[in-house]
Amino acid sequence: MESTRPLLVIAVLMNLVLLGAAKPPHIIFIVADDLGWNDVGWNNDQMFTPNLDKMASRGVILNSSYVQPVCTPSRNCYMTGYYPFHTGLQHIAILPDRAGYMPTKFPTLPEKLKPLGYSNHMVGKWHLGFCNWNYTPTYRGFDSFMGFYNGKEDYYTRMIATGYDFRFNDSVYHPQEGEYSTNVITNRAIEIMDSVDPVNDQLYLYLPFQSVHVPLQVPERFENIYSNITTKDRRTYCGMVSALDEAVGNITSALRDRGFMDNALIVFTTDNGGPTYTYSNNLPLRGSKTTLWEGGTRGVAFVYSDNLLNKTGYTNNEMIHAVDWFPTLLKLAGGEPDAGIDGVNQWPTISSGAPSARSEFVYNIDEIFKNAGIRIGQYKLIEGSPGRYNNWTPLPPQTAPDWSNASFPEHQLFDLEADPTEHHDIANDHPDVVSKLLDRLNFHKATMVPANFPPANPASYPTNFGGNWSPGWC
Repeated sequence: MESTRPLLVIAVLMNLVLLGAAKPPHIIFIVADDLGWNDVGWNNDQMFTPNLDKMASRGVILNSSYVQPVCTPSRNCYMTGYYPFHTGLQHIAILPDRAGYMPTKFPTLPEKLKPLGYSNHMVGKWHLGFCNWNYTPTYRGFDSFMGFYNGKEDYYTRMIATGYDFRFNDSVYHPQEGEYSTNVITNRAIEIMDSVDPVNDQLYLYLPFQSVHVPLQVPERFENIYSNITTKDRRTYCGMVSALDEAVGNITSALRDRGFMDNALIVFTTDNGGPTYTYSNNLPLRGSKTTLWEGGTRGVAFVYSDNLLNKTGYTNNEMIHAVDWFPTLLKLAGGEPDAGIDGVNQWPTISSGAPSARSEFVYNIDEIFKNAGIRIGQYKLIEGSPGRYNNWTPLPPQTAPDWSNASFPEHQLFDLEADPTEHHDIANDHPDVVSKLLDRLNFHKATMVPANFPPANPASYPTNFGGNWSPGWC
């Protein structure tokens, strides 16, 4: 036995050398828009999502992956690694006619990946500001951008409110008339793959899909999958989920056919919980998009890779927050995040099932809504109103009581290990825990910057830009 020990040591050292010399992986970061907890096949067997289900079951399902209550703040987290209350984007989403933006003093993930040799491409929804060219994707680290600046555009006409919103890099772009936007995003993603060498180049492909945000629109063949659903809008919404699933399947097949999957990591996440008021569903979680409840902030997510994950085929229950993707992916790419960011490197947790690198996170701090939330360990504290949608919303066509005007105590406390669906406020039973969490929340409040939520500006109107939503007015 003694004679084999030197050989074992040599083998371990050789593996360490090989790991140190391994090429950084291709990173494909896919964001679904407004996808509910109960709107994927691994949580609800009534949903038809075979491609997502397959990757989730063979990769790692992230069962405690937290996002922001709405989309702009979550996208800020992915892009900067900072909580929105540190960048001024904590209050709802950026509206088309308001000069909100992600401050340029915060480097973005593609800006940090660029010196590491990555080719950075984005297809889909930006929603991080566009009033000045300096706030748009190709000025924030992306080599190419195809998509739209705002949210909620028509899937066929690319119109939102009174203007057209679709770009190829800096130019207004009109895809083939009547082409569904999910297909536009898929086709462009495959086109990008054909421009990158999978062996000699590193690809960062950011795919923030429009799906499944309203307006509720989908080709009929997807809606027909759910012919058993009697509620038209729920049937359409579910069809949109299946259209997204097909798109992800086509993109994954293209990655595999072109050799990218030999060294690639796919991240899939939603940007917030499902908006139950537009026919998504978060059961058994409480609440909706826009709220601090788990239904608004605990997002469906998974990671998949053919060969980069040490432990696969299981559900990971460790705590992960949206700000963690920035340092996690940057470290995986061979870079180092700046000191002081809010995110932490979760690669050991994601790849091997190690304990989470965090025991605490802030749900949000919104001085305009006068609400906030924090979690430490198993406990969650909500300050102020959690939001307007506070029920455990059943699947349509059932109706649910309207809790939009419910009143709540100043502070609510929940034990998420014992009560993950937030039925029992235990604040009166545990004043010591409330005090501890409130102290930490106040610590974070002291670091908050004011929300960047200016009034509407008529200079933004599409009539000033040939009918298009365009930069150049702030």
